[in-house]
Amino acid sequence: MKKILAFVLALTMSLALVSCGGSGNGSTPSSNAGNTNGEAAKSLTLWTYPVGEWGKEETVKKLMDDFKAETGIEVKVEYLAYADGDDKVNTALAGKNAPDLILEGPERLVANWGAKGYMVDLADMFDEQDKGEINEAALNACTTENGAVYEYPMVMTAHCMGVNLDAFKEAGADKYLDLENHTWTTEDFKAAMTAMHDHFGTTIGAVYCAGQGGDQGTRALVNNLYGGTFTNPEHTAYTWDDPKNVQALQDLYDMDAIAFDPSLQGADEIALFYNETLKIASCWNIQQQLNPNGADTGAGKTLNGQEIVPMAFPTESGEPKLQGGIWGFGIFDNGDDAKIEAAKTFIKYMCDSAATVDAVKAATFFPVRSNAEGTDLTGVWGDNEVMNEYSKLMPYLGDYYQVTAGWAEARTAWWNMLQEVNSTGNVAGAVENFCGQANAAASK
Repeated sequence: MKKILAFVLALTMSLALVSCGGSGNGSTPSSNAGNTNGEAAKSLTLWTYPVGEWGKEETVKKLMDDFKAETGIEVKVEYLAYADGDDKVNTALAGKNAPDLILEGPERLVANWGAKGYMVDLADMFDEQDKGEINEAALNACTTENGAVYEYPMVMTAHCMGVNLDAFKEAGADKYLDLENHTWTTEDFKAAMTAMHDHFGTTIGAVYCAGQGGDQGTRALVNNLYGGTFTNPEHTAYTWDDPKNVQALQDLYDMDAIAFDPSLQGADEIALFYNETLKIASCWNIQQQLNPNGADTGAGKTLNGQEIVPMAFPTESGEPKLQGGIWGFGIFDNGDDAKIEAAKTFIKYMCDSAATVDAVKAATFFPVRSNAEGTDLTGVWGDNEVMNEYSKLMPYLGDYYQVTAGWAEARTAWWNMLQEVNSTGNVAGAVENFCGQANAAASK
């Protein structure tokens, strides 16, 4: 707890300076509309997207109560939904009424609000020990090219596919699945799709494209099939016009077992997979595996109790690159130094202390760091068989490219492209058109 105590001491000193005028000569400090009195720094506001049970008041209240008991700082929480959360944050920013803290991922905290100058640089919170304990890819995703850190990462996961194993066994297609490593090759995937369609006589998977919801699944499916990429390594340009991606999209379009469906987003696909209308899902992760469709039917079970297994996206090499999810805390720069220090105390408590175990478990994802102030985090899920099995996918985490410039426009271009492929069948033309739109946005 030494780092937390150091932040509390810094906060105490800051409060003392405010109450004493902050000056040795007894003069009154100049007014600042962004600053409040010292007592206000004992209360913070946190807005949280539904990251696991961080979106549930009953879970979060316990964490906030424990934090207040430890530090004396009260945290008032507002729960955001992905449907309108961004609009609420943007409205608050425009009205200079942003919360002190926010919980979400780098595509929002770093590439969006951080890039626009709204976030506090947290680089001073990381010493060499921290950098050695935190997953390098996770920390890199939270860091800008100039070294500013706009998100302190807490948890991560790997997005993957879900497969109805009972249905695959019924069709004799389970032989194409490496269930030990949760991988399959492109050749095996194509053979499995043929076998499944021949047996069930209908489409068993969807390339959903009604909107951006769950689009990490369609991107990963396309990129992995032949080893294509979504952006360049520098995250300055979009590369989905790679011929390997064009080939992957063409193959998916030509498969009888797969339908491009402009009526579905990721959540809709999951619902159809859960009720066994579809036999595979591209919008899958550990939260879905733990509780498919949020319906409490048991870990890894469909509506009728059939077994769901998580699978990496198919690749030619059998070595997939999975789209990662990273979540952590950022601080909005509201011009109040005392509140910023209090917010840093909160972040250290949740992400680098003995309390981190509870904070990570509330997220129902995997910790980004191996150790938190002497607390070993590698065995956080040691008593959970589902989490342990799913952890086999974590080494396949690929590049976190969601911090590329023009990200919001690129996401829209992606699902519009999939819709055009569905309506025209002109894969190459749609890819060229919409990738061009994404790069135009990136170059602004």
